[in-house]
Amino acid sequence: MTKTIEEINEKILNGSARVVTAEEMPSIVAELGEEGALKEVDVVTTGTFGAMCSSGAFFNFGHADPPIRM
Repeated sequence: MTKTIEEINEKILNGSARVVTAEEMPSIVAELGEEGALKEVDVVTTGTFGAMCSSGAFFNFGHADPPIRM
């Protein structure tokens, strides 16, 4: 079973693409089998909107006035 990026993009644009999360995929494969899942599912998402362990922010407020002595 082969799907081109163009075919998948067309399905996304016309709203007919089947998009599932990586967490959902094992149950779909268990239900439909590998070939059935390949035919049925167009996109598997693996991203998250949650904070990741390496996320961070750094703020630089410049030097203190008067300067801090170390």
